Amino acid sequence: MKRETHLQPADVHGLGRLAIDATLGVTNLVEALHHSIARVAPPLGKPGSGRTRGITGFVYTAVRGVTGFVGQGIDAGLARLVPMLGARAPSAERDAMVSALNGVLGDHLEATRNPLAIAMGLRRSGRALVIERTALAAALPGATPRIAVMVHGLCMNDRQWKRGGHDHGALLARAAGCTPVYLRYNSGLHVSTNGRALAAMIESLVDAWPVPVRSVVLVGHSMGGLVSRSALHYAGASGLGWPAKLEAMFFLGTPHQGAPLERGGNWVNVLLGASPYTAPFARLARIRSAGITDLRHGAVRDEEWTGRDRFAQGPTPKDVLPIPRGVRAFSLAATTAASAEGARVPGDGLVPLASALGRHRTKARHLGIPKSRQWVGTRLNHLDLLSSRDAGARMVHWLTHP
Repeated sequence: MKRETHLQPADVHGLGRLAIDATLGVTNLVEALHHSIARVAPPLGKPGSGRTRGITGFVYTAVRGVTGFVGQGIDAGLARLVPMLGARAPSAERDAMVSALNGVLGDHLEATRNPLAIAMGLRRSGRALVIERTALAAALPGATPRIAVMVHGLCMNDRQWKRGGHDHGALLARAAGCTPVYLRYNSGLHVSTNGRALAAMIESLVDAWPVPVRSVVLVGHSMGGLVSRSALHYAGASGLGWPAKLEAMFFLGTPHQGAPLERGGNWVNVLLGASPYTAPFARLARIRSAGITDLRHGAVRDEEWTGRDRFAQGPTPKDVLPIPRGVRAFSLAATTAASAEGARVPGDGLVPLASALGRHRTKARHLGIPKSRQWVGTRLNHLDLLSSRDAGARMVHWLTHP
């Protein structure tokens, strides 16, 4: 294997585009603030147009024009240069940085065709898999009839399933006869966008698998559990065949009922927008991806965001996408406390315990996962679920003792 590198030639191209986008964004923010101050706006109320007039307006327009012109020149030059430089294998640190960037800005990267945008793909040992029978047979010698698809969470990637020397996928291979494949995707896109793409990808994977497939197991950490639920929904809607082979779905720290951190971020956005003088800074609060705003209430379907302002404060949805009857779903949650017993047990630091277990006081939002299919690890945080041997052992037990 070629020596790994922390920076790819295409990364320079992508970062250059981001720098131009950031410059234009800051220019618009400063102009909007300048406009509010110049017109002596009242302290509360809706902001104005955000555009200045006269000589001042000309200056801001000129700054945007020059920045755009220079950006186009740099972009065109780098686009020609990058293919000539070749590429080495990316380091784990580089992949972690790009994955985090996609989690925060992934929808913007995708919309602007930035080279840093991650394309969905299945991988093994950090290498991309070609979904074709002969290629899969060569890449996965000894492939078994039981496939485990590992779906990572927000701002993460396939290489980060290995934590603290432990990998749930490798454990499922050793102890349950699974052949794990690891998804990498742009976690900044809407959950439903990734879910639909994953549904089609699993169908292609099953069709091209080197041996007849007996069963499929989905393992999702955090957002990955929402993407898995979305994939199952769209597979059923499209009449795909793989749901008939779905043996089990494992959710590790999945925010089925949403995550308070995103709801708090949305309130910051609302408060900043209350005054013409702080409204320009609300744009900074909006620098969070569609994937992140989907975590507010655990959205997994298009209709939960289509035609709506995803930053607008709204009521909690009345229902939640149910898990289809006959699907064996298991929830694994964590608490930072020493015990999971009691009325007010904290969650894992990011996801409340009830949300991770799919519980809700409203019946229409309760996922109905039986207690016999729930597990709670103590003295663990959100990421500790990835390295918990106990969590891995529980999944193996459920698979080997159906």
